[in-house]
Amino acid sequence: MHRRTAPRLARLLACAAVPVMLVAGCSSGGGGEKKSSATPSASSAQPSASATATVAAVKYPKTPDACKTLSGKTIDNLVPKAKKKEGEALPDSCFWNGLNDEDPNDLQYRALNVSLKNVGSDPTLGSGDQRAQVYAAEAVKKATTEDGAKDAKVEKVNGLGDWASSVSTVTKKDGDEFQNETVVVRTANVVVIVKYSGTGYQGAKAPDAGDLMKSAKDAAKEAVASVAAANKK
Repeated sequence: MHRRTAPRLARLLACAAVPVMLVAGCSSGGGGEKKSSATPSASSAQPSASATATVAAVKYPKTPDACKTLSGKTIDNLVPKAKKKEGEALPDSCFWNGLNDEDPNDLQYRALNVSLKNVGSDPTLGSGDQRAQVYAAEAVKKATTEDGAKDAKVEKVNGLGDWASSVSTVTKKDGDEFQNETVVVRTANVVVIVKYSGTGYQGAKAPDAGDLMKSAKDAAKEAVASVAAANKK
C-alpha cells in the first residue's frame, strides 16, 4: 500500500511546484486532461433569421425639387422683386432674395430658403420617422445660434406636419439688423426647414417679427403639401 501511494504523492508535489497558469494541466487522476474549445458552434455563432432587425418602409420615398415647393404667387408675396423668381438651386434647398425699392424711403430686403431632408430607414439606426425626428431637433438647435444669433426664441408649432417648431432670432450684418424666422417641420420621414429673413435698409423700418413668422409658417405648410403631392401614386 505504501509503495503505490508514493508515485501518486510525488506527482501531486510536482504539480504544486509549477506556476498557477499551468496548474490546470495537472490532474490527480490518471485519466489525463480534457480539452475544451472556446470557439462557439456554427449554430450559436450565426444569428437566426428571426433575430435580424427590421424596420418599416418610409412613407415618403420621393423628395420634390425644393425650388418647386412654393408657388410663384407665394414668392411674389414673400420676396418682392426676387432676383430669381425660380429660385437658386442649392444642395437639398432653394434660395430666393430680393430688394423691394419701389419706395426709396422704405427699402425692404427679404431672403427665403426652403430645405428638404429625406431620411431613410436603417435596421441598425431606426425607422425613417425616428431618424428624421433626430435631424429635426438638431436643425432647431442649429437655428438658435446660426449667424451669431443670441437669445433665440423657440416655440412648438401645432397643426403642422407630424412635429414642428419655430425659432426666432435677430442677427447683425454690416451694421444692419436682420429679423430671422425659421420653421422646422417633420412630416413622416421628411424634414422641411423654412428660413425667412428681412431687414430695412437706410433707416427703413425693420420688418415685424410676427408678420415674418406667419409667412414662414404658411410657406412651410405649402412645402409640406408638396412633399405629399410628390409621393402620390
